[in-house]
Amino acid sequence: MLTRMKSAVANFMGGMMAGSSNGDHLGGSDLPLKYPYTRPEFLGLSPDEIECSADHIARPILILKETERLPWATGYAEVINAGKSHLNEDQACCEVMVVTRRPSVGGDSTPSRTPTNVRRSSLPNGEGLGLMKNSDAEPGLTFHYWALFDGHAGSGAAVVASKLLQHHIVEHLQDVLDILRNPDLLAPIVQGEEPTNHHLTPTTHRGITRAASLRGAAGAPGSPSQPPPSRFFTEKKVQHESLVMGAVENAFKEMDAQIEKDKAVFNVSGGCTALCALFLLGKLYIGNAGDSRAIVIRAGEVIPMSTEFTPESERQRLQFLAYMQPHLLGGEFTHLEFPRRVQRKEVGKRMLYRDFTMSGWAYKTIEDDDLKFPLIYGEGKKARVLATIGVTRGLGDHELKVHDSNIYIKPFLSCCPEVKVYPLTQYEHGADDVLVMGTDGLWDVLSNEEVAEAVTCFLANCDPDDQHRYTMAAQDLVMRARGVLKDRGWRIANNRLGSGDDISVFIIPLMYGNRQA
Repeated sequence: MLTRMKSAVANFMGGMMAGSSNGDHLGGSDLPLKYPYTRPEFLGLSPDEIECSADHIARPILILKETERLPWATGYAEVINAGKSHLNEDQACCEVMVVTRRPSVGGDSTPSRTPTNVRRSSLPNGEGLGLMKNSDAEPGLTFHYWALFDGHAGSGAAVVASKLLQHHIVEHLQDVLDILRNPDLLAPIVQGEEPTNHHLTPTTHRGITRAASLRGAAGAPGSPSQPPPSRFFTEKKVQHESLVMGAVENAFKEMDAQIEKDKAVFNVSGGCTALCALFLLGKLYIGNAGDSRAIVIRAGEVIPMSTEFTPESERQRLQFLAYMQPHLLGGEFTHLEFPRRVQRKEVGKRMLYRDFTMSGWAYKTIEDDDLKFPLIYGEGKKARVLATIGVTRGLGDHELKVHDSNIYIKPFLSCCPEVKVYPLTQYEHGADDVLVMGTDGLWDVLSNEEVAEAVTCFLANCDPDDQHRYTMAAQDLVMRARGVLKDRGWRIANNRLGSGDDISVFIIPLMYGNRQA
């Protein structure tokens, strides 16, 4: 069993270069690709430039061309890994999207998943959005969208998600479009009904005992002499913010389901983490499933806007699932965690352990069942679920199994994002206040504080009116994380080990959100 687990780690982490990316594009599958491998469209790279960017020795940093410009003068930079995989498995997307009402079918206004007249801006900052609407159509609801996808075991899932996630978000926002358009309108409990507050006076119910209410006494709720009012005194008020969060959450789930469906007819390899940001109606919504990260830097202060989901951070969720459904472990793993592997000679002795109910540690008597390989093993970046994967949320991975077994890993992986909200227009932002989004290749070697200091210092030395300052800041940040190639590999400041992973970074100036408010 131990040999199998060691082989699993080696095959998944080291073997991705030979088996995953190549399987995407060099004949590893007989199925066609849904989308060909490429770099982000907004980089405007030619096929030759894309090929040159895949140099694992030089590792050139790609940035926006001077002729290109993203919404809000957003900065972007990326670099390929140092040889972990054949291709750069990160993907990125930046678009301005417009949500419009679905056309009614046969007079029925019930929302449906029918084709829509959604348009996206082909202009850098979304200027001229009005030109994209039909003259007789109601104005659409515009949102800005940025996203990063970090692929593993192939680039297929990341490529597909970068093309389609934003459209799933649009579809779910269409369900609540009329509510979002009216800031004074509470979300109705039942769609299609007028929202009511149900502010009942105390005399309506409180003078009636629970027993009388259950008997249907006169004056009691449901009695013949009084129409049945609402069962409860109040209703939960659902704010617009929660509707947007729900749209993002459901879009992630639908994206994951689509990848699974597409795998039957297309070559969609591996899985990916997903980190997206939406600016809608004055607020930033950050949705994260995986180990990428987003931070707001405001007046030099760091405001974390995401949480990484790893085997360690989600240990209790994973252990509880394994406890409730032990068949998912295939009889070869234990849901318990120990400080190290249990040895045969330790059966009958008392050893430290913890399960899903515990944050701390306690002692238990070791049994034969405890000799199985732990569900979660290792720590930090080396922690793995089922000895295979080091991230616990994302999209795809539907066919991923423990090496040389029939144990599927997908049941332990969640596609559900955590969505955090930043009330952008509640603050006045200066030219150096930004949102930084990066894949884990950045954060593996630089802390939040190091990133904030680097970005703040770089921007402070730039012309505030230079629209390319954020692209140059992104380039500088990627260079700091990649480092310089020396005899002992890639090295960063203080001779620390640089990142050998793919690195992708957005730097988004927040002052543009204030201007649009």
